[in-house]
Amino acid sequence: MIMPSRNREKDYVPDSYYHVYNRGLNKGDIFKDDRDYAVFLSLLKRYLGSEIIKDKNYHVYESLRDRVELAAFCLMPNHFHLLIYQHDSTGMTDLLRRACTAYVSYFNKRYGRSGPLFQERFKASRITKDEYLQHISRYIHLNPPNYRSWEFSSLPYYLGTKHADWVRPKRILELFDGGEYPQFLEDYEENKKIIDDIKLELANSSEL
Repeated sequence: MIMPSRNREKDYVPDSYYHVYNRGLNKGDIFKDDRDYAVFLSLLKRYLGSEIIKDKNYHVYESLRDRVELAAFCLMPNHFHLLIYQHDSTGMTDLLRRACTAYVSYFNKRYGRSGPLFQERFKASRITKDEYLQHISRYIHLNPPNYRSWEFSSLPYYLGTKHADWVRPKRILELFDGGEYPQFLEDYEENKKIIDDIKLELANSSEL
């Protein structure tokens, strides 16, 4: 079985893919309604989109678009998955730090709470083989039981029903011929062991 190399020493490698995961403190929800999901996605768009975005004081947010690509994502009530391709060794951590810090501030203010929202720092696994990269994208998209109609994943961008410059599935789709990706999703049962290995890898992967 081809497995992603573990990031034990925090040696984040340029021009590499990482599967990033985190969940809520004590397995609690980090997204309570559609607005929460939308805010988190807007924060990813803030740093990864081509549009220039300014804060309330008209300061421009630094773009990370040339340093990081978001290849796939899925947001669930109490956790999220991101598939990231980083061009330099700190692009991924810069994105996660900025987006998640802003989201926790929003969430705490909205719900009248304080303190950490996430259970721990992010877990990340570096992915070095195309075969495993394909299965990671499928694992991410199949998280919701109703994955075809789930609004908060990148699957529509893979199926061509949505387009946005801050979601960049091209590198993954190039691993498939034509319209093979929908069938690849449906072939889950034939590759269930690989999906289970991904879950095990998440449990043992290193933290950012």
